[in-house]
Amino acid sequence: MSLPLGLVVILALAALGMPLFAVIAAVALLGFHLAGYDLVVVAVEFYRLGDMPGLIAIPLFTLAGYLLGESAAPKRLVRLSNALLGWLPGGLAIVAIVACAFFTAFTGASGVTIVALGALLYPALRQAGYSERYSLGLVTSAGSLGLLFAPSLPLIVYGFVAGQVGGETPVTIPDLFLAGLLPGLLMVAMLSAHAMWVGQGLPKSRHRFDAGELATALRECAWELPLPLIVLGGIYSGELAPSEAAAVTALYVLLVTVGIKREISLRSLPGVMAESMRMVGAILLILGAALALSNWLVDQEVPTTLFEALRGHVDSPWVFLGLLNLFLLVVGMLLDIFSAIVILTPLLLPVAAGFGIHPVHLGVVMLANLQLGYFTPPVGMNLFIAAYRFNKPIGTLVRACLPFFLILGLAVALLTWWPGLSLGLL
Repeated sequence: MSLPLGLVVILALAALGMPLFAVIAAVALLGFHLAGYDLVVVAVEFYRLGDMPGLIAIPLFTLAGYLLGESAAPKRLVRLSNALLGWLPGGLAIVAIVACAFFTAFTGASGVTIVALGALLYPALRQAGYSERYSLGLVTSAGSLGLLFAPSLPLIVYGFVAGQVGGETPVTIPDLFLAGLLPGLLMVAMLSAHAMWVGQGLPKSRHRFDAGELATALRECAWELPLPLIVLGGIYSGELAPSEAAAVTALYVLLVTVGIKREISLRSLPGVMAESMRMVGAILLILGAALALSNWLVDQEVPTTLFEALRGHVDSPWVFLGLLNLFLLVVGMLLDIFSAIVILTPLLLPVAAGFGIHPVHLGVVMLANLQLGYFTPPVGMNLFIAAYRFNKPIGTLVRACLPFFLILGLAVALLTWWPGLSLGLL
């Protein structure tokens, strides 16, 4: 079977519902077979995953995120955010933005944020006088905020894959954690400024500052507040590697939610752990298959060929980044973020390096665009999750998200062509 015919068959099976990891693995198997390699090389990539120590951070941070999601932590987080920021014009909307960003950073999944916080935030926004369109658009778009903040799983996966690809400039997870901070804050700030403008004429959207309420909310969140310090402080002090910080975080959250707060019973704990590991299993299956595909692409010199083809039409790194934004936006609509990262990173890293683009900056640009693709019509995943969660038509969600898409699109353009936002803290 020739490569074009084989790809047509595989794509047809994908259209019929073939799982994504199987599609990727099938392309890798076909490519290696036609190149004359022993197909055991594909199985070796899955075996190699067990020898990669940094990979343990993925299941541990995932478990911590799922435990937080099943506890009452989202309610406590919203209360604390409201006590701190609710007195501002548009305060409740800003609370929603900050709460979603923080929660998504730890769960690594925007859909989980919409489901977990949507029931709290959407009714509160409507009661405060915000329009249905604004409330739906805010919760849907803010659900993807936080993917650039540590310890976001997409950041870890990009760092892991980029480390396997190699290159002249090393990519480390601590560097990515720092690089995502300012771009992430830029997105939060721009949405918050828009929220203040919208909330000016809504007296119910804000309340007077109450020091007593803030003190109570701080006491309630006393066990959750140390989490960022554990992750970032441990890593940047040099005391903990990212995998060790993940282990400490998972153990800490487990002890708090099950032993101290007792919000997750021992009977329900295995179910929560199983659900989190199903997500991890999906990531690892895609990762193993994608690494095999990447090796075949590198062996066939596809990145080099792609770079030479681009060089014939594009001679500026800024033009390349602009085209990359459009490409990644489409990819973000069609693929989940983990699949997109593991498939595209080995292809794009060598090409970006040829244009002199720092691999850490490339990672931030990739994740920012893929984050935007979550709620980009017509097939952004968050649109369907929000439509199901709030029982609204897709068309309503698309119209509601349009202003937020424009605001965050401007933020993505700024961080794309201003590398200092990503690299300034390194």
